[in-house]
Amino acid sequence: MHPRSSIRAVRFRAPVSEVGGMRWGERGIPIQLRRSVPWTQQGPTWRDAKPGLIEAALKRAQARPSGNWYVLAASSEVRDDRPLGRTIAGIEIVAWRTPDGRVHAGPGECPHLGAPLCRAAVHGGALVCRWHGLSLDERGAAGWDPFPAHDDGVLAWVRLNAVGGEQPLDAPVLPPRPETTASIDAVMTLTGRCEPEDVVANRLDPWHGAWFHPYSFVDLRVVEAPPDDGDAAADRFLVEVSFRISRRVVVPVLASFSCPEPRTVVMHILDGEGANSVVETHAVPLGTDDGGHPRTAVIEATIAHSDRKGFAVARNAAPAMRPLMRLAARRLWRDDLAYAERRYELRTTGRWSG
Repeated sequence: MHPRSSIRAVRFRAPVSEVGGMRWGERGIPIQLRRSVPWTQQGPTWRDAKPGLIEAALKRAQARPSGNWYVLAASSEVRDDRPLGRTIAGIEIVAWRTPDGRVHAGPGECPHLGAPLCRAAVHGGALVCRWHGLSLDERGAAGWDPFPAHDDGVLAWVRLNAVGGEQPLDAPVLPPRPETTASIDAVMTLTGRCEPEDVVANRLDPWHGAWFHPYSFVDLRVVEAPPDDGDAAADRFLVEVSFRISRRVVVPVLASFSCPEPRTVVMHILDGEGANSVVETHAVPLGTDDGGHPRTAVIEATIAHSDRKGFAVARNAAPAMRPLMRLAARRLWRDDLAYAERRYELRTTGRWSG
């Protein structure tokens, strides 16, 4: 018996659509009770998780334009009272806000004697170097040219033309999102020893979810995947999956995975609880460690949305919910970074060619 047959609905009224055999409710509480099935008895997915299919989807993602934009940090991390320091592709970057709320970014070294501007003071919208008091602002100075920056309300971005080498775009390539006034966002960051493509490849393998993360996902089925040869009209993975609330209680959803640009994979909840919610996974190259190995930051933005009346109450409790959202994302990515790091190790040592 397939594990899906062991699910019985508690309350799932007014079915409005059917995709791949699963019915979705419009009202009521969309939870289900699931009889526990041993991990080893779930349906194997290795036959469907074809390496060629995943690699083809990765190559198509890598061919899309990014406009040389890189995620810098959560928007809330860039403040007007102190600078933020980051390193992307080996380049030191400093970011700050001016009194009008705009985000600015520039090289992280003072043009005078190289002092770290991440330790500068912010005064009157300008950076003031602590070594000799040189003041720098968004207009730049001799030997110090600011980088284009963008704040999308959830994430802060910086454009590094010398790193990306593409035709610059005026703004980052962003996926559709729910309105910020009707959602709760949380941003999590973890770092691993791999390259951005290894992080993206992990997300383009939805088949591993219930096997590798049984504490979070059950009853996963990929109902639509792009072909492994040639372009796809709808270049996405469509997945039916249940999020585990407890050992027996689950919430089924229909989700899609797609890549709007080379270093981003987006999961959209299309139907079920939290429809229109988005999880954006951004892979940011940091540089190399002391051993010469690449370091990549996973910056994941979860933007939760619900049409339920009670969600307004949840939004009022957003400061308390954000740490829980980050904790859930961190738990998943502790495992998924092991996947990405393993992929990097095998492909760079010639033990696996993809």
